[in-house]
Amino acid sequence: QVQLVESGGGSVQAGGSLRLSCVASEYSACMGWFRQHPGKERETVARMRSGGGSTWYADSVKGRFTISQDNARRTLYLQMNSLKPEDTAMYYCAAEGPAGRWYAGVQFGYWGQGTQVTVSS
Repeated sequence: QVQLVESGGGSVQAGGSLRLSCVASEYSACMGWFRQHPGKERETVARMRSGGGSTWYADSVKGRFTISQDNARRTLYLQMNSLKPEDTAMYYCAAEGPAGRWYAGVQFGYWGQGTQVTVSS
């Protein structure tokens, strides 16, 4: 059972930056960041394979967000720059695992509690 703890959310003005962190209790082959706007489905923001593997970004965040990982600290990061009001959402960290929802061929079975990001115009 992988436990994930996110931090780093908050309120910022448009154009500002935030960095989200997610500490995992153990190694996972694939981890990602997701977000959910009120009343909408949870969507993938970015994900990466561990050990410097491939990354994927949603079109809406390409060029603005960067996902990275510190394997020694078992920590996943999401650097968010040039934030827009439409980035306002609850952000979740997730790790590959069984009995979870499938996103583009990867089953994410472990989820953090979420951290709120609010961007004002």
